[in-house]
Amino acid sequence: MIARTAAKHGDRWILNGTKHFITNAHAAKVFTVSAVTDKTKGPKGISAFIVPRDAKGFTISRFQPTMGLRGSHVAELVFDQCEIPAENILGPEGEGYSAALRTLAHGRVGIGARCVGASERCIELSVAYAQQRKQCGKPIAEYQLIQAHLAEMAAETMPPRQLAYYSASLLDAGKPARREAAMTKLICTETYGRVVDKAVQIHGGMGYCKDVQVEHFYRDARITRIYEGTSEIQKLIIARDLLAG
Repeated sequence: MIARTAAKHGDRWILNGTKHFITNAHAAKVFTVSAVTDKTKGPKGISAFIVPRDAKGFTISRFQPTMGLRGSHVAELVFDQCEIPAENILGPEGEGYSAALRTLAHGRVGIGARCVGASERCIELSVAYAQQRKQCGKPIAEYQLIQAHLAEMAAETMPPRQLAYYSASLLDAGKPARREAAMTKLICTETYGRVVDKAVQIHGGMGYCKDVQVEHFYRDARITRIYEGTSEIQKLIIARDLLAG
């Protein structure tokens, strides 16, 4: 639900409302903002705007510390009678929602691919640790339960990798990929969560310490099932697409 509104007054648009969880807001010079321009038209009443950082009535509010992705800062944007020129509308009025939907597929496939890469890195780290960490006089890699974890991690990561490549190929060819992008986001992020959990388990107590990389992978993994559409939303998209034929 978009709570921000935009009303046209002469040669200006006046924006009001807030937007939270804006990535790297502190570094941005220009913002793309969606706002409701006609409450009676539902999604077709949403428009997109270009808002410069120094626009009157626009402020970057509090920063939100996060569990992971600490190199990527998020903040809240506040629009209080924010004024921008009429020409700062991005595309035709009422096309903001459909334009946003067109970009989501690319974002979701991109996140899926990143999760595949992170999963593969967790496997590499776990293999190296299992080979050098000794328990009862031998590397833990020689224990069958550790081998089972490694095998499951590798086997689980391969199908999402192929799915991400397939979805990316559809987008590169300019073909629709709404369902495939949702599948990629869902499968790759959920797999990453399971793989990194096993990586921490293989590392044992060290996996819970900031001295090793898998600790920060574990924290970073959790948000991937939330942003760009939660796992639950991806399931709804897939199911509705199937039911619609």
